[in-house]
Amino acid sequence: MELRQLRYFVAVAEELHFGRAAERLHIVQPTVSQQIRRLEREFGLDLFRRTTRTVTLTRAGEAFLPHAQAILDAERAAGASMADLRAEQQSTLKLGTSTGLGSHLDDLLGELGTQDAQLTVELISMPRAKRLQQVRTGELDAAIIRGADRTPDLELLPLWQDTLVAALPARHHLADRQKIDLAELAELPLRIASRDANPHLVDAVVDACRAAGFTPVMGPAFTTDQDTLAAVATGKPSWTVYYAAQAEHHPAPRVAFRPLTNPTPTVPAYLAVRPDPPRRPLTQLLAACRHLAS
Repeated sequence: MELRQLRYFVAVAEELHFGRAAERLHIVQPTVSQQIRRLEREFGLDLFRRTTRTVTLTRAGEAFLPHAQAILDAERAAGASMADLRAEQQSTLKLGTSTGLGSHLDDLLGELGTQDAQLTVELISMPRAKRLQQVRTGELDAAIIRGADRTPDLELLPLWQDTLVAALPARHHLADRQKIDLAELAELPLRIASRDANPHLVDAVVDACRAAGFTPVMGPAFTTDQDTLAAVATGKPSWTVYYAAQAEHHPAPRVAFRPLTNPTPTVPAYLAVRPDPPRRPLTQLLAACRHLAS
């Protein structure tokens, strides 16, 4: 009996379909079928009842499933334990980051350095879904995310509220204001990411606009910082939003960043962690977050 055979068996038992199991395992279906047959020959029992349309567990398959799952759970636990020990020895914190953290990230890293100058912090940028998945698997110790989605098997610890500011042409008359009432932007096209790409940001801005009494006129989508700010600066008047902590460090001589009022749109930031007892580097990160929040 091989571990891979157990993985194949559990995948088929959960999917009740050889094709879907193979796709989930990223291998071809004949390989799955071949290894299941070998396992059945070893036991001298059929584990699945197969027809042209359905796949179901036999009595033997139902009896074997919890044992196979327990063995695979033990393998994962052993691997995770060794990975944790290795990471502990290396004293490295692997933190998934988001765009536009600006001074928030600077403050957090500064506080970590104060607590332990020997701690190595590895910042890893990747899409939100991948960040969360790598926290689940232990490849990341934690990840900073914006917006509270349903995140099975993870805890979301509140960090801060990211305030949004308007970016508009420096030549526009509203740029002369120290602050801008959101309703004053009603006639200008809004350049923002698609909702599929950044639902929390889009919802925060659209909800704030509606609270101010209007639905924003959507202009061309936000693409990159460079291209979007260049278009805002030189083209037909339009506006976009930036996280305030990001705007503080963003050079854009022909664009004015201005606080928004009535209302001020915000997006909550969270630290995603596993609910397991934390390793020392993560304990230090959590302490740094608490200190900054106090």
